Amino acid sequence: MILSPSILLTQKTSDIDTVCTLNDFSVKDLYKAEWRRVQTLANIFWTRWREEYIQTLQVRRKWHHKKPNLRKGDVVLLRDKNVCRNEWPNGVVEEAFSSSDDIVRKVRVRVIREGKPVVYTRPVTELVLLFSE
Repeated sequence: MILSPSILLTQKTSDIDTVCTLNDFSVKDLYKAEWRRVQTLANIFWTRWREEYIQTLQVRRKWHHKKPNLRKGDVVLLRDKNVCRNEWPNGVVEEAFSSSDDIVRKVRVRVIREGKPVVYTRPVTELVLLFSE
């Protein structure tokens, strides 16, 4: 048997069964129902094609490789959207908070601001690792 787009959409290998009775239905009614069924299957096919298959064609580079977790003593840059990159403050990780899957997602960082130590709790997505012990 040859696989055709019609078979994929209708999931049938032959035309309308000649065995079925046409007592209460005219041929026009059967074609309307068949048309709606084909359109619904086509919509399901294209929705799944777009949401499941097309997504696999583009390679995702982010989060495919494990990176070491931040830990106490690591030197980091604190990303700040309000200032230029050259002015981002340096900090030292004081404590790392790991989630249930043992991945550090939040840390407590000590920064020196105007000669005084200030402690912030920041997500790791807002930090840039400079030096690890």
